[in-house]
Amino acid sequence: MRRFLAQAPPRYWLLLVALVFFVGLPTQVTSFQSLEWAEVLIFGIVIMGLNLLVGYSGQISLGHGAFMAVGAYTTAILVHRYHVDYLVTIPIAGLLTGLVGFFLGIPALRLSPLYLALATFALAVITPSLIKRPENLTQGTQGILLAPQQPPDWASSLFAGVTGGPAMTSDQWLYYLSFIAAAILFWVAWNIVRRRPGRALMAIRDGEVAAAASGVNVAGYKTLAFGLSAFYAGVAGALYALATGFVSPDTFPVSLSFQLLVGAVIGGLGSIAGPLFGGIFTFWLPIISSQFVQTQDWRSPGLSSAAYSPFGCRSSRASSSRPRTGSPTRWPRSSRTPGRP
Repeated sequence: MRRFLAQAPPRYWLLLVALVFFVGLPTQVTSFQSLEWAEVLIFGIVIMGLNLLVGYSGQISLGHGAFMAVGAYTTAILVHRYHVDYLVTIPIAGLLTGLVGFFLGIPALRLSPLYLALATFALAVITPSLIKRPENLTQGTQGILLAPQQPPDWASSLFAGVTGGPAMTSDQWLYYLSFIAAAILFWVAWNIVRRRPGRALMAIRDGEVAAAASGVNVAGYKTLAFGLSAFYAGVAGALYALATGFVSPDTFPVSLSFQLLVGAVIGGLGSIAGPLFGGIFTFWLPIISSQFVQTQDWRSPGLSSAAYSPFGCRSSRASSSRPRTGSPTRWPRSSRTPGRP
């Protein structure tokens, strides 16, 4: 055992430190801040899916905000209209969104990278309008309001026993739920890129002709990458709907898709840990920077407004729309929508 610890690669120690950090984070921050970090993990999940598509298979997508919308509305409709258990809706949302992405990936095979980017951009543009159409199902522009999801009794008791403090709040429960989903999906992505599918995707990214000559099913793997990436976005969208407690067409604007792509690039394309840093950059960093600017006497009106757009726009809602009391019943949470000032 001692020899194994001495020979363990440094990345294993970094992984252990990261796990300890994320597991213990809710015990050191407020309930509200736990929810903020839950959304960091949610954005990390969708960026991980986008990374599999862009970073590993070489395809471009400017429409992952639309895939998040499919997952979010799937969960919202099943919970609000059909009273399905919210935990069951998360994999359902992922599978449905993955199926949508798989079928959209079939015609995308015939498109060059530029036209593929334009096609996915068009998907992000029309999705909010399409959501409004079946008003009896999606509630149109009014959106769907979801009650906070309370933690199970066993989780609440375990949390209170470990921390020696109050019972677990709904925000802390959503954090751990997002953390478990992120850990599983990051582990799946890590195994995919280390095995034959990952090597095939990277071969396609580096050269489709050479990959096809080597016996790689280019069409099959590119379509699979689209479906898998959409699955990740669907799971993230479902978790995001539960975390915010509200979904509407304005929750998923075009700017959200650009924001996700920026997060994937900043975190590092073709990296497993990169999407987590991308999630921090796209969600947590704007919140902190906006809060810092608001406390400074030297700020100018232009600098103050810049803190809200385009990537810092959620920070004002994150700090003002919900009180910091740590209460598990802070609802409704309808004003927390990404990409909207």
